[in-house]
Amino acid sequence: MVQESQTIAAISTAVTEAGIGIVRMSGPDAFEIADCIYRGKNGKKLAQQKTHTIHYGFIEQAGETIDEVLVMLMRGPRTFTGEDTVEINCHGGVYVLKKVLDACLKHGARPAQPGEFTRRAFLNGKMDLSQAEAVIDVIQSQNDYALKSSLHQLRGSVKKKISEIRNKILYNTAFIESALDDPEHISVDGYGDTLKQEVVSLMGEIRQLIDSADDGRVMREGIRTVIVGKPNAGKSSILNFLLGEERAIVTDIAGTTRDVLQEHINLQGISLNIMDTAGIRDTSDAVEKIGVDRAMSHAQEADLILYVADSSLPLDENDREIFHLIKEKKCVILLNKTDLARKTDEEDIRRICGENNMSGIPIVPVSAKEEEGMDLLEQTLKDMFYHGEISFNSEIYITSARQKHALESALESLEKVVESIEGGMPEDFYSIDLMDAYESLGSITGDTAGEDLVNEIFSKFCMGK
Repeated sequence: MVQESQTIAAISTAVTEAGIGIVRMSGPDAFEIADCIYRGKNGKKLAQQKTHTIHYGFIEQAGETIDEVLVMLMRGPRTFTGEDTVEINCHGGVYVLKKVLDACLKHGARPAQPGEFTRRAFLNGKMDLSQAEAVIDVIQSQNDYALKSSLHQLRGSVKKKISEIRNKILYNTAFIESALDDPEHISVDGYGDTLKQEVVSLMGEIRQLIDSADDGRVMREGIRTVIVGKPNAGKSSILNFLLGEERAIVTDIAGTTRDVLQEHINLQGISLNIMDTAGIRDTSDAVEKIGVDRAMSHAQEADLILYVADSSLPLDENDREIFHLIKEKKCVILLNKTDLARKTDEEDIRRICGENNMSGIPIVPVSAKEEEGMDLLEQTLKDMFYHGEISFNSEIYITSARQKHALESALESLEKVVESIEGGMPEDFYSIDLMDAYESLGSITGDTAGEDLVNEIFSKFCMGK
């Protein structure tokens, strides 16, 4: 705790050339350190100024002016960290930012550790652990859905829901413990049935949160997508079509794509981590065969397969092999080259889908050459990966694997409570498993999180956050 009481400083913006850059200090001596290096036009000390004000002046070190700045003053506890905070808005050059930071460090601040500003916010009760994790998600957001979900969690949606469930568990545990301590005045006769009904309801709420984790991962990380198809079906053209630029080499020569090409695509809020792979076919070319094997391997690990079928050619054994490969996966069939005379139509695709127990797979007619079919593909992906209409007013999406694991542990403990009730076990068995669930849920908000877990979470933050 001695280290926590020190004043810390770090560059909080990207260390690169930019219009502005910010050096942040937080801690009990932030104002005094700032006064050592700041010179304002009116000569007043920053420590004498009102909180939440901005002041124009210069940063100086050893009689040398380093930069012309705006200094923002914020007194605790009405700050992000809950401590006195100073933010020095400099010109955004790398060298000048480092010079200003160095001046802060020379006058008593120490370098902040990764995530230490947010860690102090957590330790000072400004946010819980789920909100702290949401800070990372906001920074790393790559699409509208991820950003909205992260902001919703940052405002306390997960914290509120978990607290509601924990309070209900605690109430029932306290009732049982009180009854066991004072059986003459508090009876538990028939309480098992009441408790079972309450626990089953809580289990439903927890399962709903666990089910949201798939949507949450997709929002946060994107959909692992692999484009497969025969050589010359137009896979690379589809990738270029989605990217809006000529990223993949396109030729009429079969087998042009030999290795996996990876790109990130944002389709109106849906993120695709997409891979263009070698055309799948039997081949004697050793290099091409390696590419085919990699394509098949990546297809097995994908969240989504975009199977590109060439509508200008009839289906053949290579197509049948691809159908067999992807029949257990989420898949969208892109019937490409619809601008040409068709030798394969949707009815042909449906027939072979039926042979492989793949009925109901979406088929989207597209023309990469004419850039047609994108709107239908986007809507199809939304319907496939998001359960219903995405809303951030009341819905909660779990985006952390850690939080999902804690929910699963809590659910397992509550299932044991139901088993104990149905097995006619004594009431003290109920309270043991109820408290296990309570502890597991507490690790989500940080109420029961150990120091090692807290350290691990904040070590993933950038230096100035």
